[in-house]
Amino acid sequence: MNYVLLFLLLLPFKLLMKLSHKKEARNLVIQTAKIGDFVNITPLLAHLEKSDALLSRTVAPLAEHDSTLADIFYIEEHKSSTYSKLKLALKLMNRYENVYLLHPNNTNLFYAACCNASNKQFLSMYRRKWYQGIFYLTATGTVEHDKYSLTLENYLRLADRSLTKESYPKHATLPLLKPDNTPEEVFRTDKIKIGISISAGNQAKTIPPTIWKALFDRLSGLPCLFYVFGAPNELTRLHELNKVVGESDNIVNMIGKVSLEGLPYAISQMDFYIASDSGNIYIADSQNVPVILIYGPCCVEEQRPLGDVLLIGPNHIAPSSFVFHALYKFNHPVEQLYELDNRKLDDIYDFICARKRPLQEKKTSS
Repeated sequence: MNYVLLFLLLLPFKLLMKLSHKKEARNLVIQTAKIGDFVNITPLLAHLEKSDALLSRTVAPLAEHDSTLADIFYIEEHKSSTYSKLKLALKLMNRYENVYLLHPNNTNLFYAACCNASNKQFLSMYRRKWYQGIFYLTATGTVEHDKYSLTLENYLRLADRSLTKESYPKHATLPLLKPDNTPEEVFRTDKIKIGISISAGNQAKTIPPTIWKALFDRLSGLPCLFYVFGAPNELTRLHELNKVVGESDNIVNMIGKVSLEGLPYAISQMDFYIASDSGNIYIADSQNVPVILIYGPCCVEEQRPLGDVLLIGPNHIAPSSFVFHALYKFNHPVEQLYELDNRKLDDIYDFICARKRPLQEKKTSS
């Protein structure tokens, strides 16, 4: 059923329930996007101190190790039927005093609008539809977001208009989870450890193997180890990379060896992280690891790492992919979007040389 019709159906009951709403200082944060987006809401979570959240199950391993979160609802568990949607709406209706809507799609707008909270702050963005106006009528405040404003900062402003990107640091798990089964390879101190992601959730953002080869060749004069992080289904990408660059003892396969909840700690052991606009680059940024973002078609004014970062973009190609309007196919070939010419390769080399730590004798344990 259309969410607008469903909301209109619930509206009389919502108004009746409002009469019995008890004001409790409970927060609900609604953001059902993926890993990088979750990391970018953590400054808001830190500001609020303790909140419930409506999230995507994709981020469950991180969210369930976050001390700023109490009760967590996963959107995938409430989309199977009209009954399941109504059940969650009724559960949320009188539960909160403050609601913060960070990802305003139809589903999330519906749940936020159903809440009888006295303070409801909604993000309003460039893909807003006319019929969503009925949901926005229930908001007590909105923050206008455009393609060239920083998402993280506007998320914070939902809670306090004076907050900025410097107000709170990001985190991935809080406190940082340090699993006992972290692979020993990540603790080496005799090489420059560079984490990389050779694939992205949006496959159109995957850097092709020929680009990685150009990068490896430029850094060949440095004692680098390249740690390839990823989910088990990304092994085929590693095989494709090996076909281009050849088998090498300075490429360390971490694919499938580190759980998502353990990934922040493993990445925190890296000296650098290189990737396209994907979740791991934001995890690395949250751990204060210097990052090299090869951002391709993405708009870095809207979302980017905020720590020690080198931004590498395409030559003379305007951004075409945005946080709330992500494309899965682009007009330019990936080799052009992620091209590393000599100037860019030199910038990466210099960035690493300026920050590399003194190396020690080979060590295989922490």
